Amino acid sequence: MQISKFMTPEIIFGNQSIAQIGESLRRLGATRVFLVSDLGVVNAGWTERIISYLKQQNLEYHLWTNVTANPKDYEIHAGIAEYRAMECNAILGVGGGSSIDAAKAIALLATNEGSIVQYEGVDNIMHPLPPMVMVPTTAGSGSEVSQFSIIVDSARKVKMAIISKSLIPDIAIIDPQTLMTKDKELTANTGMDVLTHAIESYISLAATPLTEVHSLQAMRLIAKHLRPSAASQYNAEAKQAMAMASLQAGIAFSNAILGAVHAMSHQLGGYLDAPHGEVNAILLPYVLEYNYIAAPEKYRLIAECLGENTSGLSAHDASRLTLKAVKELARDLGVPETLSAIGLHPEQIDLLSAHALNDVCMATNPRDMSVPDVAALFRQAL
Repeated sequence: MQISKFMTPEIIFGNQSIAQIGESLRRLGATRVFLVSDLGVVNAGWTERIISYLKQQNLEYHLWTNVTANPKDYEIHAGIAEYRAMECNAILGVGGGSSIDAAKAIALLATNEGSIVQYEGVDNIMHPLPPMVMVPTTAGSGSEVSQFSIIVDSARKVKMAIISKSLIPDIAIIDPQTLMTKDKELTANTGMDVLTHAIESYISLAATPLTEVHSLQAMRLIAKHLRPSAASQYNAEAKQAMAMASLQAGIAFSNAILGAVHAMSHQLGGYLDAPHGEVNAILLPYVLEYNYIAAPEKYRLIAECLGENTSGLSAHDASRLTLKAVKELARDLGVPETLSAIGLHPEQIDLLSAHALNDVCMATNPRDMSVPDVAALFRQAL
């Protein structure tokens, strides 16, 4: 086995853990905090509570909420201008993947010159970032523990994957209670994103025993708890389990990277401004079927983690159960089943396919792909 790194932030997990936000920032040396969030989190009342914890530690703060569902390069540039104008020296991201990715991108530009588009790809960050604390309010992106920041290049209409160990936050605070203000649709979309993280990291070319244990446990938790979590905002057991699933899948994919589902969904998200988890849910069965020959025995274990009985079945038949389980879960959650339902047109596929092949996530897909292969999968999913 080749030498590999395995990295995570300091992790604080559990109900009421957001009460430790102020103390966490204080011990990182923060004095004036740039708080990145979104209006949904503000309206749910979470930012107000979090600001009270900052005040308890006598921390000054500036709240910035000008981030959209798929954060754009120009939003990041506006954010860093405000960060500098307010003379902040630490970043606090509170929200879903969009807010946390934006917070990390602003932190990047706080100590590194130029435009955010210059940092697309792997290990292009040269200078250390300011202290970062991230607080997810969705069980979805895993960005609070990952080395990824996904930002839209608005000129190209492409989602850029910025990957660097420097983007791993100092502290991740995961409070399952914050999930109780999510609606059913957001719970479903973000939950399917978690499932995609777990599966893609497990079959990734960069998977290791350290990542696989997290990937598999995330799958088990999702199979048991995502449906109940979507069914009720107030199911505390399901929320805690899905928060843990998101955390474990985030740790796994941060270290093992992902695959073709994300390489393709990044293009759709950037081009159509479509919800990331929803796109992943539509693409996942088709990419799983394509990748099957690269890791048939792993597919058997995925099926078992998703609650299927594979006893006595061949690897091929067991893999069919993996596809069945994924499709049934998405259907039960009411996720759209086709890309045409979210606005993709056939004439857009060739361009998106060419871009997908250049996405950094494609490098760890377990089966080689060409532009025609990617285009064929897009067309199957129409």
